[in-house]
Amino acid sequence: MKSPARRPRLAVIVANGITGDSRVQKTAVAAARDGWDVTLIGRSDTKRVQRSKLGPIDVVRVPVAKEYLRSVKARKAHPLRGAMTQFRINDQVALSRYRASYQAWVRETSAETTWSGSPRRASLKVVLRARRAVYKLRVRAFKWEQRRTPKDSDPVRDWRLDWPQLVDLDLAFGPVIEELKPDVIHANDATTIVMAARSAARLRASGHRCVWLYDAHEYIRGVEWPNPRQAYALPAAEAEYIGRADAVVTVSPQLAELLRDDHKLSGLPLVVGNSPVREVIGSGSVPSSVREACGLGPEVPLMVYSGWLGPERGVDAVIDGLPELPGVHLALVCSRTTPLLEQLLATAEKLGVRDRIHLVPYVPQHQVADYLSSADVGLTPFKRVPNCEVSLPTKVSEYLQAGLPLVTSDVRVIKAYVEEKGLGEVFTWDDPTTFAVAASRALKRRDELAEHITEDVLKELSWEHQSAGLLQLYRTLSKKKPPVPATQVPWTVQETPGAVQIGASSGEPGVPAWTALGSTLIKLGIGPANYAGQGAAFAQAVSQANPDVSVEVVMNQRTDSFGYPADVYVDAARLGELDVQLQQVKRIVGRYSHLIVDAFMPVFGRLNGDTIAGDLAALRKARIKVALLSHGSDIRNPARHLERHEYSLFRDAPDGIAERLQSKAEVNRRIADECGLPLFVTTPDLLDDLPAAKWAPLVVDVASWAAERPVMERKRPIVLHAPSKRWTKGTDRIMPVLTELHDKGVIDFRLAEGIPWADMQALVKESDLVLDQFTTGSYGTFAVEAMAAGKPVIGYISDAVKATTNGELPLVSATPDTLREVLGYLIDDREGTAAIGRASVEFARTYHDGRWTAQVLNGFLK
Repeated sequence: MKSPARRPRLAVIVANGITGDSRVQKTAVAAARDGWDVTLIGRSDTKRVQRSKLGPIDVVRVPVAKEYLRSVKARKAHPLRGAMTQFRINDQVALSRYRASYQAWVRETSAETTWSGSPRRASLKVVLRARRAVYKLRVRAFKWEQRRTPKDSDPVRDWRLDWPQLVDLDLAFGPVIEELKPDVIHANDATTIVMAARSAARLRASGHRCVWLYDAHEYIRGVEWPNPRQAYALPAAEAEYIGRADAVVTVSPQLAELLRDDHKLSGLPLVVGNSPVREVIGSGSVPSSVREACGLGPEVPLMVYSGWLGPERGVDAVIDGLPELPGVHLALVCSRTTPLLEQLLATAEKLGVRDRIHLVPYVPQHQVADYLSSADVGLTPFKRVPNCEVSLPTKVSEYLQAGLPLVTSDVRVIKAYVEEKGLGEVFTWDDPTTFAVAASRALKRRDELAEHITEDVLKELSWEHQSAGLLQLYRTLSKKKPPVPATQVPWTVQETPGAVQIGASSGEPGVPAWTALGSTLIKLGIGPANYAGQGAAFAQAVSQANPDVSVEVVMNQRTDSFGYPADVYVDAARLGELDVQLQQVKRIVGRYSHLIVDAFMPVFGRLNGDTIAGDLAALRKARIKVALLSHGSDIRNPARHLERHEYSLFRDAPDGIAERLQSKAEVNRRIADECGLPLFVTTPDLLDDLPAAKWAPLVVDVASWAAERPVMERKRPIVLHAPSKRWTKGTDRIMPVLTELHDKGVIDFRLAEGIPWADMQALVKESDLVLDQFTTGSYGTFAVEAMAAGKPVIGYISDAVKATTNGELPLVSATPDTLREVLGYLIDDREGTAAIGRASVEFARTYHDGRWTAQVLNGFLK
């Protein structure tokens, strides 16, 4: 029988880390839904290839070396003079090696001159003086030459020498692309045009038909590049290769005309605007709105600016105009604190409007429109620089899909679009007074302007509409048609570690081990909560994955704390004492380069308050890079949890606990929203409360939990439930069913309470089924350990948690009402239940052995 032909293969390439680049991600998903075999290739932030999955899409991140860059830097403007002044010393690294070699020789030789009876003393002294003179001369010559080599010299008019990073990118990406043998290469931005052109040409030379298209996201000639060599090189590389592309794509009709005219293209590039996916808008998946994030009621006028804060984005005019808009608030949706943001906030403080400016976090790309929809108007206050004049930015589509009229500066393309459609008000880009007038008019006319956001406008500004032409272009260029569309791939698909390679764990089973803080490039501190030993587990995962990282784990220890591994234990009862606080300052400042703070706890004791917020200024001044890690109750909002879950744990919480945790969660959410730091959560349900965070999965020693005994072979299966606190697991709600089934001889139910953690592993390995929680909608460390032991785990899992793993989570979902039915099904279908146990082991290995967690943290540690 003839084997079916493979699906046509598409490589989508981009020179960044992929995460956060909505256009390339939506491109890949759209093609996968159309039936293409898609590989998304980006840049690794480590020295290793990183592999993962985005639904059916293979994601490959490639490390990029700097060898060609170094070779270019080693070349001198005066090669003959450089050969004399810097003979065999090309850079600071080589100079350091020369210094070390000379100093080692001096120490050995000078020691010989003092040894009694040595007949060579006089001659050795002469050699020392001569060698010292040569050494000083060479060092002076090196520094002299370095001073005469400008750091940002004028372009030499050869892009390979002016910006050799493009060649290094080609050397890294090219072999990966060519090994894949795609039918179509989609090159995003000018930084990928060289590798795409060369790889396509090499594949054609080898006999494989490959076409490629260039996707120009911006007007390269209009960008104000910080380096004169870069400013020459990128437009030059684009000019050299754009004519060789089989097609050109760009983001606006205006930019399409510029590219055609600048490069004498035979036709007009295809326009594919970067618009939101309309299908997912209004799906109810957003846990909060931008108005809720600001803490404002519906009656308060609210303007929103969403996206990157750069000097050319003109937000300074907005803040300068705020004093003329009494009572009007501004939400800035931004990812992190930058010097420009601090400057803008300082200006707001001087103008007396800081209290009306709110910093709110990013949300995943597919949630943006719903998130913004509670504001009144959206802002595009761009300055009139070339690159802002030639396209309709993504945020315009996002605002309009959110139902927000616009207040825009008079940049050419946006102004023309807004005035033609009647979608907002326009002001003069550098005049805060005209901004205030335009904003005031837009707020008064909000309902009238919103009526102009018609169905035709929304359809045109949707990714479904924009990407249709791109998908047809793939087919036309390649002369290939995907066999069957895969529309079951959701637009909201999450990246998972489906392609992470699994290997044997190292070290003694059950004993976490990490590289102790020392002489590595990255010196990481983790603590001070270390809940369930996750600080230690993260330390092991990170240091095993990256030899450039050493770690110190800190744990605030109380009398009732478990003895989880750590390097430093701090007596929690003494955190208010000044000498203990100063010890923590001395231990951290000057020793750490990076710090992961878990549970929002302060790291200097209570020196600056009861949360990490008080310590951040000192950590920032010490140039320590900080991230925040949440485990659960530190950020889980009881009120929202009660709204989402019928059997929420907070319905059974002892008096006063829900109120106390509500207050804590609200404080910590404000810290997370305002600090601008990288955010991580250990369980996927917490993304509902902290949508700007990334999921860094819980880590367990999967190998140590391996169990040899098959499950479901006993006539009366052992069912284990081990609550730490009954109300957090819903124990009392499920006990009647379990007791009844036990008494009838259907199951052998075992309730493990007050069991030392060291004895728990044996209980899990002996069981057939493990019951986790029925109250949170997620799963924790105990469930992961049971899955690692190959045990089918039963608990309540929300749809959002299932979506985070693209449905791969094998945990059997049940509620107190459905538990009897679920248990009956599992007992009746013993073979299928055993298969769930086997899938559970693979899931634990894939997500929770530390490799995926280390990869998630790499972006922070790079």
